Amino acid sequence: MKRFKRILFVLLIILGIAVFFNYPKLTIISGYASKNMASTHFIAHRSVEDITAHDNNVPLISLAETQLGKQEVTATVFGLKERTAICRQGLGCALVNDAYDPSLKLPIPKRTQTANGLPFPYGNQGVIDTTFAKVDYDLLQKAIEGAFDDNETQKTRTVLVAYKNHIIGEKYVEGFSESTPILGWSMTKSVLATLYGILEYQNELNVSDPAPIAEWQNDERKNIGLNHLLRMQSGLAWDEDYANISDVTEMLFLDADMTTKQAGKAAIAAPEEVWNYSSGTSNLLSGILRDHFETHQAYLNFPYTALIDKIGMHSMLLETDMEGNFVGSSYGWANTRDWAKFGLLYLNRGNWNGKQLFDPLWVDYVSKPTDHSEGTYGAHFWLNAGGKYPDVPKDLYSANGYQGQYVFIIPSKDLVIVRTGLAEAPDFDVNGFLKEVVRAIQ
Repeated sequence: MKRFKRILFVLLIILGIAVFFNYPKLTIISGYASKNMASTHFIAHRSVEDITAHDNNVPLISLAETQLGKQEVTATVFGLKERTAICRQGLGCALVNDAYDPSLKLPIPKRTQTANGLPFPYGNQGVIDTTFAKVDYDLLQKAIEGAFDDNETQKTRTVLVAYKNHIIGEKYVEGFSESTPILGWSMTKSVLATLYGILEYQNELNVSDPAPIAEWQNDERKNIGLNHLLRMQSGLAWDEDYANISDVTEMLFLDADMTTKQAGKAAIAAPEEVWNYSSGTSNLLSGILRDHFETHQAYLNFPYTALIDKIGMHSMLLETDMEGNFVGSSYGWANTRDWAKFGLLYLNRGNWNGKQLFDPLWVDYVSKPTDHSEGTYGAHFWLNAGGKYPDVPKDLYSANGYQGQYVFIIPSKDLVIVRTGLAEAPDFDVNGFLKEVVRAIQ
C-alpha cells in the first residue's frame, strides 16, 4: 500500500509539472482549433466531421473541442481557455478577444468577378484540351498518380501541372475538386510580396526605400529598408517556433493587430548580416501597405483590384486579423487552379494576357538568392538555386506553405506545378515528385 501511494504521489507530481508547463499553451491550442475550423468550414465549405478527422487531427490540436455557431466557432481544451473565431463578409475568419466589438463594422473589400468567356488561365470557362509533342503524357500521369500513392503518409490533396499556360495534368483526392478553396499558409507571403512589385511598377514606391516605421528612426533600425524586409534579412529578433509559445504563435493566436509585433523587436544584427525567416516581417509589410493608402477601404481593395481579380483568381480570399489587417504571412485561400494562375503570372514575367502587372525584372528580383540563405530564399519566394532539390532545374522558385502547399515555377521547362496537402518532406518526397514531372517534359 505504501509503495502504491509513493507511485501515485510521483505520478501526481509529474502530472502537475506537465500541467504547469503546458497550461499556457492551451489558449494557443484552442485558438488554432477554432480559427482553423471556422475558416475551413465557412470558406472551404467542408464538414465539421471531415475537418475534425483530418485538418485538426494533429498533436495537441486534437485535444480541443469545437462548437459551431452561425458565423463563428468556439473551442476549449478540457473545458478550459475558450477561444472564439468569428467570420465576417469579405474578410474571412479571425480570432477575437474580450475587446472585440461586433457592432464595429469594418469596410468590405471591393470585388469584381466579371465572366469573360475565356478558358483557363485567362478565364474560368473550362480548359483547352491541347496535346503537346514534347510532353510524355504517360510519364506525367504516372508522376501525378505517384503523388497520391500511400496517401495515409503523403496526404496529397490536389495536384495540377500547367505547361505553356495549359493544364496538362490534374488530380484531386475524394472530397476536393477544382473549385475547393485551399489554405496556402505561407504561400500568402508570395502574394503579399507581389503587391509590392505592383506598387513599384506603378511608381508608388521603391523597394530600396527605407522602411517607413516611425519608432525606428532614432536607433539602428532606421537602416532597415523594404528590401531587407522582403528578403527576411532585417536583423530584427524573431522566433518562428510553432511547437511552443513563441513570437509567431503569439502573433497568430493572441494578437488583435498582427502588423505590430515585429516592429517592436530589437535589432540583433545589422541589415543583411543574417537571414531569419519571420512571419512577423510579412505582417509588418502588410501594415506598411495599409499605411501607404489614405483609407482602410483603399487598402482592402488593392490586392483584389490590382492583382487577384485582375487575373481571375476569384476564389481567392485574404483573411484579416481582428482589426482588419491582411494576415499576409499565412491566411490566403484559393482553389488549385487559381493558385496555378498566380504561378503562371510569374512564369509570364508579370504579363497577363497582354497586360503588364509588374516589371519583368521583378521576377529576377524575387528569384535572386538572399545572402546567408544558402540559395534557398529570394524575396518572399523559396529557391532551388542552392540545389535543395538535386534532380530539378536550379531556376525553380516557389511559393511554399505549411504542410506542403506549393506553387512551383520552373521557367526553363515552361512549367507551373501546384501541390497541396497535409504533409511535407520527408513524408512527401518533393524532389522525387518534381523529378518525375520534369522527366515528362522532353
